[in-house]
Amino acid sequence: MAGSKERQRQRARERHEQHREQRRQQRQKLRQRLIIGAVVVLVLGLAAGLSVVFVGGSPAAKPKAAAKPSASASASTVAEPAHHCTYTTTGSGKPSLPTTSPDYNAAYTATINTNLGKVGISLLNSKATCTVNSFVHLAETNFFNNTQCWRVSNSDSVYILQCGDPTATAKTKLSCSSSTLGDGGPGYQFDDENLTGATYPAGTVAMANGGANTNGSQFFLVFKNTSLSASYTPFGKITSGLDILQNVAKAGTSCTISAGGGVPKEKVIINSVSISKS
Repeated sequence: MAGSKERQRQRARERHEQHREQRRQQRQKLRQRLIIGAVVVLVLGLAAGLSVVFVGGSPAAKPKAAAKPSASASASTVAEPAHHCTYTTTGSGKPSLPTTSPDYNAAYTATINTNLGKVGISLLNSKATCTVNSFVHLAETNFFNNTQCWRVSNSDSVYILQCGDPTATAKTKLSCSSSTLGDGGPGYQFDDENLTGATYPAGTVAMANGGANTNGSQFFLVFKNTSLSASYTPFGKITSGLDILQNVAKAGTSCTISAGGGVPKEKVIINSVSISKS
């Protein structure tokens, strides 16, 4: 009997040890799962943070924010000079669209006639044909007439005067608190051009946009070497009148826009834009 009881006690001890070992292994597996879960959460958190850094960046360059770089737009794959252009309407109306068959062999110059003097521009038709085609069309249909250049930036490595918003009429008293300031356009948009290796030194004329391939009527004039990502189609070079822009910048702003810069204290009115073709 003693031997039988001893064997029973031995089996009981063995079962107890087995159960304890099983519980130990379960606790170890649970700790491992918790550790793995924590690592996964950490990795996902870091990935999300990196997404914010690389994707979020600065505010998207809507026309009102053209001076702030957005995620770099892809350079156009269309061979320049372009022989065909596409302009897509953006509303329910029927805007006046440029021709889809640009004169890609032409040489264009533009003169922006302002209340402060003339700004001469050589248009880069061989490098940004569809952009130049649109700008010429808008100029010749008097789209820019009696509008204000509504934004100037003279800091943070961004030195521009932005124009081309049809809602900023010559008689409008511009306010930085307006939710629509800088949102106006021609009723159509078109793709980016001439972005490969694009830089923005003093004298550059480039398109404002609301992201890749959303060009409309708004453009900016660079009066001092400016640091921007290659996201804004350069389509012209200032040949005269750079001092006008610099003087407007020196006069400062009447208010500040969240995207940077503000409404020029010295009002800049575009009376007309003249085009010369050869």
